[in-house]
Amino acid sequence: MKTSLLVCFLCAINLSLSQDDKHMIFYIDSLNSNALRFYDNNEIIPALSSINESKRLSSLINDIYGNALANFIQGQIYSSIEEYDAAENRFITSLNSSLEIDDNYLIAKSYLNLGKLYRRNKSFYEVNSYFQNALQYASLGNVKNHNNLDRQQKVLFDIQINLSQICLENNLTEKALIYLLRAEGNLYNYDADANDYGYLRYTQGLYFISKELFNSANKKFNEALIFLEASDKRNRDYYNSLLLDVYEKIALSLNKQDLDEQAYIALQKYNDYVYVHTDKVMSERKSIVKSKLLIEDYKKDAQIANTERIQQVEITNKVKNLNIIISIALFLFIVSLIAVYKSYVSKRKLTNILKDQNEELEIARNEAVKSSELKSKFISNVTHELRTPLYGVVGITSLLLENNDLRESDAKLINSLKYSGDYLLNLINDILQVSKIESQKIELKNTSVNLKKLIKNIVDSFDFRLRETNNKINFLIDQRLPEYIKCDNVRLSQILINLIGNSIKFTENGCIDLRVKMISTNANEVNIRFEIEDDGCGIPKHKFDTVFDNFSQLDENNNINYQGTGLGLSITKKLVELFDSKIELESEVGVGSMFSFNITFNIDEAEVEKSKLKSKNELELKSLNKKYKILIVEDNKINQVVTQNLLKKANYESVIVNNGLEALNRAKSNKFDLILMDINMPIMNGKEATRYIREFDTQIPIIALTASDVDSIKKDCDDDGIGFNDIIYKPFDTYEFYQIIETNIQLSKTSSILPDNDDQIKSLVAV
Repeated sequence: MKTSLLVCFLCAINLSLSQDDKHMIFYIDSLNSNALRFYDNNEIIPALSSINESKRLSSLINDIYGNALANFIQGQIYSSIEEYDAAENRFITSLNSSLEIDDNYLIAKSYLNLGKLYRRNKSFYEVNSYFQNALQYASLGNVKNHNNLDRQQKVLFDIQINLSQICLENNLTEKALIYLLRAEGNLYNYDADANDYGYLRYTQGLYFISKELFNSANKKFNEALIFLEASDKRNRDYYNSLLLDVYEKIALSLNKQDLDEQAYIALQKYNDYVYVHTDKVMSERKSIVKSKLLIEDYKKDAQIANTERIQQVEITNKVKNLNIIISIALFLFIVSLIAVYKSYVSKRKLTNILKDQNEELEIARNEAVKSSELKSKFISNVTHELRTPLYGVVGITSLLLENNDLRESDAKLINSLKYSGDYLLNLINDILQVSKIESQKIELKNTSVNLKKLIKNIVDSFDFRLRETNNKINFLIDQRLPEYIKCDNVRLSQILINLIGNSIKFTENGCIDLRVKMISTNANEVNIRFEIEDDGCGIPKHKFDTVFDNFSQLDENNNINYQGTGLGLSITKKLVELFDSKIELESEVGVGSMFSFNITFNIDEAEVEKSKLKSKNELELKSLNKKYKILIVEDNKINQVVTQNLLKKANYESVIVNNGLEALNRAKSNKFDLILMDINMPIMNGKEATRYIREFDTQIPIIALTASDVDSIKKDCDDDGIGFNDIIYKPFDTYEFYQIIETNIQLSKTSSILPDNDDQIKSLVAV
């Protein structure tokens, strides 16, 4: 409603202003018509007065046509009183305005008059360009004057005659004839007067003189005299000048024919007319001088009056504009008040609604946060409680399997037990991994990795499952691959382990192919393609979109029980996406499946030199044949037995304590080479104990041995500066367990030998 009222109000104002402008344009047209009438009657001052008023009003309402016509008429007036510079200025102003509104008549006439002015002092080529421009616009059509009369043929005639004359003046007779013939054709297409016919005959006579056809020239000149005597003599200057030219050219032509007597008679007529014309010219000169003086006086008066008028108009316009602005502002203010009030009422209602909704959302958010925290805490606690006994299961079975005295049937049972423990551990890890991915807690690490060794270790880890399913695995590694790359080896390993394990699960008595190919490389990066292909049961096409969903399992009613939670491929897909890649699947039922993905890694050339130094240092470390003493801080009895037996097997001495407080007391009173510190313990946990030990001993290596979430432990250690040298995650790989312990002990023992090789020392630490 308020928008409609505003539009109506503005339309009414616009209509009122447009009506005023329309009346003003009619008045400007009448002023220009009066100026032409005064000019034709040689009333110069009234003509200029009308023109100045027309220009003033045109500028007020931006009437471009009225302004262009007024400047054109003013240019003609100045030209007639020989004010050529002023005339040129007015014609140029008229031309620019006419070009702006595409008025072909005024454009052509302005070019034509400028060409006539420039015939006095400019070259043929400059003058010709103006006449040619005039001809171009006159030929376009719609050449109408201010009375809306078609003047195209008349304008074309004037242009062609002038072009013919300048061509004759420059001995271009052929071109002159073409323009002359065209001008004659134009003359017969409009209501021409005697002056135009006389002008044509005179120009034809000039052409015949240039061709030395004097009889024809004399005939044309005599015809020109007849037409000029019968013409309208209002434009006396033009009439007298043309008559003199005709008499002069007749005498010249007769003289060329050696008709001396006739030439003398013609010359006498010329002299008589010059005598008469001289008096008239003198009179007209006086009239021109008088007109100039009057014009100067008029200009002074007009300037004073115009200044006052401009000031008055400005004041009037300011008042008028101010009234309009005040009216519009008042209207808009009222509308705005109404709108603001309605908006206030609406916003108040909306605010109350949003307030209620926000309170509800806040309650829901708090409940969701509590639920999420409870879920995370529950998963963390449950996984810790599950990992702790699993450490004992996996550790004891590993120790038993290394006993060569076992019977074959017992070894098989223990292998099955270890497989079940590993399976249960993988299941727990998958659940924890999904939770981390969903909460976006996973960030890729960028460490140096020997890709070939990494893949070989992954393949070797499937030895038992391959034997159990009677499968074999072939792996092909592109020899062009760089030795070291930078990547998150834990996440890359998890991807490959999940995909290989998936292929083994769905393949029996078959073959799994692992191919690692180099796609492209440059100085800093390498793009690698990984392909895992099996000849198992395959995946139906309609399962392609759902096979990567959480808890998705292949079930085609074939009575085969495929173990698993359905989380492996889902985790794999999300981990591949963390590497800015996309996993691809190709499969056919009964033929097999292939999973593939491409990842771009940074090349680590510097690691080659580091690895050489590392090998040298490891040899030096292994050459130190000492028996080291280790403090085991663990509250679980089974885990105490497992850890102590593992250390004993590697020829380490060990002492067991049940909590952090006992560890603190033992560390104060005894000398140990390394401490294995559990995290969650009664009385004093591992973090507190480590902080207290670091207050009096900063050199002893302390390794966190925990079943808790390894990422959270790392974060706590980094943020709080607790002082752990390394972390071993239960259940662990035995080889990794020994390597971490040996590396940390030897680093502490040889720190005085290698004081300036921090980067090399760090490269030996396997976290």
